[in-house]
Amino acid sequence: MSRKRILVAEDNIDNRRILVYRLKRFGDYEIIEANNGEEALRLVAEKPPDLIFMDLKMPVLDGWEATRRLRQTEIGRSIPIIALTAQAMAGDEQRALAAGCDDYVAKPITDAEVVRQKLERLLEHGRPQR
Repeated sequence: MSRKRILVAEDNIDNRRILVYRLKRFGDYEIIEANNGEEALRLVAEKPPDLIFMDLKMPVLDGWEATRRLRQTEIGRSIPIIALTAQAMAGDEQRALAAGCDDYVAKPITDAEVVRQKLERLLEHGRPQR
């Protein structure tokens, strides 16, 4: 069985390092990193991941638009996406789901176990049917 590939699209280097560190502790994943939504789209086309953690507020191309664009592609249609946002405002989770994300995590991530459960559920079962 091959290693699962996870893309972490996060412009804040500290947040990205913390998430990558936690992912490495969760399991033997191949982790690829993007600094913005445009880079994330390119990496998905080059090396499609099994799951994406997508920061919603990034430069160049934000996570909202990157997710919408991914969902319009054959490859991106089936990849589970977990939204990341530091501005956990009322309605953000619903907006993220409407944009095509499959789950949502508010930053800073204070409960690593919740992230692990969401990750494992989506890797095992794939995108939920809507």
